[in-house]
Amino acid sequence: MVSTPTRPPARKQAGKPRPGSSASPLRPPAAAGTRLRAAYRKFWSALEGTGTSRNGSTYYLILGSTLALTAIGIMMVLSASSVESIAAGKSPYGDALKQGMFAAIGIFTMFVLSRINVVWLKRLAWPAVIAAVVLLGLVQLVGAEVNGNKNWIDLGGITFQPSEASKLALALWMATVLARKGKLLSRWQHVAVPAVPMAIIIVGLVLVGNDLGTAMIIMMVTAAALFFAGAPLYLFGIAGLAAAAGTAVMAVTSSNRMCRITSWWTGQSCADGIDANYQATNGLYGLASGGWFGVGLGQSRQKYSWIPEAHNDFIFAIIGEELGLVGTVVVLILFAILGAAIYRVVVAQEDMFHRVLAGTIMVWLLGQATVNMSVVTGLMPVIGVPLPFISYGGSALLMSLCAIGVVLSLAREQMAPAIRPKRMLKFKAKPARENADRKKTARKRT
Repeated sequence: MVSTPTRPPARKQAGKPRPGSSASPLRPPAAAGTRLRAAYRKFWSALEGTGTSRNGSTYYLILGSTLALTAIGIMMVLSASSVESIAAGKSPYGDALKQGMFAAIGIFTMFVLSRINVVWLKRLAWPAVIAAVVLLGLVQLVGAEVNGNKNWIDLGGITFQPSEASKLALALWMATVLARKGKLLSRWQHVAVPAVPMAIIIVGLVLVGNDLGTAMIIMMVTAAALFFAGAPLYLFGIAGLAAAAGTAVMAVTSSNRMCRITSWWTGQSCADGIDANYQATNGLYGLASGGWFGVGLGQSRQKYSWIPEAHNDFIFAIIGEELGLVGTVVVLILFAILGAAIYRVVVAQEDMFHRVLAGTIMVWLLGQATVNMSVVTGLMPVIGVPLPFISYGGSALLMSLCAIGVVLSLAREQMAPAIRPKRMLKFKAKPARENADRKKTARKRT
């Protein structure tokens, strides 16, 4: 009887299952994530270049998307505000011309900020945040109240909103303070002081003016600065619970806010018969009636007083009605390009001041855009938050463009020296450092 030889067991190859085998394991999620990250880095390397050959595509993506959003904003402000302006006996071009004027000033300021060294801004951190606090205090004394919110100061016929300037001032100040603390941020005492008290002062002054929406964005700015500075994560959980409790108390103690929340949640009018969901409902009607390609630029029906102040917080609904789903997707893509490009600037920063400042600006602009679109699409109750670069409002547009100028300055430093736009001002080194460099050079020569 002949014994049949047995086949020796095949060696197991880790990570290489036999082809055609039904029992071959699926690709582990970690490997898929690694390949995705590698593809992402390969894409940006091909787009930006590497080393000294970086072509500055990130710089121009930020610049191009910002200018495109600003142009769309001026166009839509003209379309959305013309009807109500004519009904009030004003020029149909008045609001658009004013928005264009602030856009011109903001774009000029943006280019100036993009050509200077961001280190210069550290000198303005304390004066800027103190000026913001003083102006917010003046609003409560001599400010003008509009639609229940007291947020504006009238300067010779031109209204200015200090709460918008306080966003950029707080971002700059927190980046400066947190960068100085550096390694001490592992301790909660250094995280909290003086960043949190200053943020509480600014948020409190904004809430005195009854503007919960802007206060939420400022709290978002504060959280972003602490996150990019590397604050312990458990502190965010504690702060989140405290913020949620404070927001709930403010909502319960205000009949207007409770009316908005209950109307949004139940779809019914308030006890006094006021339909606080009226603006949001008509905003959804505008989005729905736009279809794929919209009813045509300037042909909106909802702007005929169906959506109050259509050129402000609900301008995204007019975009959806006149330009359709295609128009809203274009706006979303432009914000996505802006966010991805700024993120590339953030991850390339080694200095904490630069990283915190750029990251905070990114969260501010994209977070505010997300909140505005969520309100218009009915995902959140109605709160007064403008859509960056697009909604009517000179203060918001000016400060948003200034913030982009700061990010462009950081993106410019990542470009190849041969194609990098020249600085307008150069940051001089300290005399002691200059002397040390001279001595070092002399020793090398000898």
